This record gives sequence, C-alpha cells and structure tokens, in this order.
Amino acid sequence: MNVLAITNLFGYPWDPSRGMFNQQQFKHLARHVDLSVLVAVPWVEAVRHPTTYWSARREGRKGIPHVDYFIFWYLPGMAQAMHSIFFFLSLAIQRPSTVFLKRWNALIGSWGFPDATATAALGGITGTPVFMKVHGTDINDYLSTPGKRWQILAAARRCRMVMTPSLALRDRLVDAGVDANKVAVVYNGVDSAMFRPAERSAARVRLGVPADEQMLLFVGNLKFAKGCVDLVDAFVAIAGTHPRLTLVVIGAGDARPLMSQRIAQLGLANRVRFLGKLEHASLPDWFAAAQLFCLPSHNEGVPNVLLEAMACGIPVVASRVGGIPEVVPNFAGLLVTPGDTRALANALQDALAHEWDIDQIAAHARKFTWEANIDRVLHLLGEPGYRKAELRVRP
Repeated sequence: MNVLAITNLFGYPWDPSRGMFNQQQFKHLARHVDLSVLVAVPWVEAVRHPTTYWSARREGRKGIPHVDYFIFWYLPGMAQAMHSIFFFLSLAIQRPSTVFLKRWNALIGSWGFPDATATAALGGITGTPVFMKVHGTDINDYLSTPGKRWQILAAARRCRMVMTPSLALRDRLVDAGVDANKVAVVYNGVDSAMFRPAERSAARVRLGVPADEQMLLFVGNLKFAKGCVDLVDAFVAIAGTHPRLTLVVIGAGDARPLMSQRIAQLGLANRVRFLGKLEHASLPDWFAAAQLFCLPSHNEGVPNVLLEAMACGIPVVASRVGGIPEVVPNFAGLLVTPGDTRALANALQDALAHEWDIDQIAAHARKFTWEANIDRVLHLLGEPGYRKAELRVRP
C-alpha cells in the first residue's frame, strides 16, 4: 500500500521529541507499507529556524518513512476556525505533486483539527480513502469550540475510519454523533526493549542523583492543562513531611515561570530540578531513578509517557480523566480528580508509603505493544492478511 500521513505532530530538528508517539508508530508502520509523512511546520517556527527547516527537508526524504516538511501559513489574529482552509491551501500550493498527482491507497490525518479536516477535504477531491487519527485535546477541547466542532464532525463522517487511542475518546465522538462503526480504538504501544525495569542505584549513578533521595518525576509539556502547576502545589503541601523528596520536571512550556515563582517564594528551589526537554532515549534512566511518576492532567487521551513509566515498573499518580483509567489499574497507581490539589497531595503521600509490585506493573504495560498497534492499523487500512487485533483493557 502507498500511504500518506499528514500531521503537525512529528519531530522538528529544533524539537526532535515532538509527537514521539507518531514518530514511533510511523516508523513501525513503514515496515509494512510504503509510507510518506508530510509534516506541517507553523510559519513562525520556519521563520525562526530557516536553515534547519530546509536541511530537515533534505534529510527527511532519505529516511524510512519518507518525511517531508511544508510550511503551514495562516494569518495571525484570524479566527482559528479558518485554519483548515489555510492548512489545505498550504498543502495544495507547496506540495501539489504529492497530494494531487501521486496515487495513494490511503491518507491519514493525524490530529483532528486542522490536520485531519484538511486531509478529509483532500481525500474528497482526489477520491482517496481518509483515516482520521485523533489524540486527546483535539477532541476533548476542540469539540467545545463551535467553529472547530462542526468541521471535525463533518470530516469524521467523511472518513473511512476514525482511530482513537482510548475508549473514552471513542465514546466522546460517538456521543457527538459519529457512527460508532466508524470509530476504532487503537491503543498506542511501548518500546519494551527501551522501557523496562532497571536497577535504580545504577541509574542514579549515571544521572548523578543521590542514593538517599526520594524522587517524584514529571515528564511532559509544561502547559497548565497538564496540571503541572497543581503538581507544584501538591509537592509544596507534602515537602515538609518528606524532607528527602525532590521533584524532577522534564519538559518545557508556558507554565514554567509560574511553577518556578511558586517554588522560589516558599524557599524550595533547591528541591525542584527543571531539566527542560530531554532526548526520548534518556527517559528510561529517569524513570528507573524515580520512586513515583505523576501526571495530573486536566484532560488527556492516553498519554504514552504513562505507559512508558509503567513499562519501567514505576507506579503512577495521575488524573482520572480521558483514557487514563483504562490503562492504569489499581496495582499500578492512584487516580485523582483533575484540579483537586489536596486530593493530589494525599495521593502522592499514599503512593510514596505504599509497597508496589514493580514486576506486575511492568507486565501490565508490556501488553501495549507497537506490534499490536500496527496489526490493528493495517487491518483498518484494509491491508490483506492482517487480523482484527484489539486490546481491551477497560476495567
């Protein structure tokens, strides 16, 4: 099969960890189909990194999957509901031979709006089957915005199939009016060769972390919707009763200044380490070094970082939101109401005091494999010879 994926969620040379779940999935998918990926780069990013943008185009076309980049042009200040039009025009003007002249067996639009909505329009023009791939915010938030909602739902109805990473997102689309037979759950996978239980003391030596330190770890974009400010407040609430506890934050984003300000005001700056964005390959050591992983998001699909943490045998404290309850059983962690700082602090206390079964947690996470993910995707795409593989984990 010749398959074209169109998305903004993919690595840039200046942000190589962006859309890591897409990077991993497309790498595995390219072993079975002739896959090309068109990556949308907002024009403001292309202007900031002009040299690396053009070098990325040259290098991407040499790889498997074949990756090309195009600039997503839009007018600042214009209604975001018009971004589908700008996205489609950016594609049509910059890559006409790719999207109009080459014959594709399938198009995959990864991210509900504007990526998948523009891809659905492209499929309607070229007569190519379109598959929408949604992730979390593109449904949880965007369906609450009227200008985006009708476009997402119209595109979903035109698509051959909509792939969601959780039952919760599937239910949200069905409740919004999408035919249940057109929405399929495809859980993301974990690279179990990279993410697996490891000796904590050895990992700490490699990272320079003191042996007697208790480590609470957060990995993700520092956005307010990720609950990272809630985590700081919860950490402050329990810091006095856990004098050896340190909060390690991996990621970058708009919430960083407020997080730093709150920590500094309370004199706890020496107990919080902001490491910024790190290479994906460096995360296993940080998971191994931690006692506990926390992701108190306000909305989510199924964040891969949770699966990766559990694959390393690390217990998690997370919000009871989106698809998280589907993948975090009681023996792997504790779930709390999003935005409830007191409940989060109590859950962190309880989790730190609990004896967790590392092997049981890791064995659970190993059920989420990229092999099963790709088997499912190939079946949905209509590739002959692939059975319908579906991992059912809802409690």
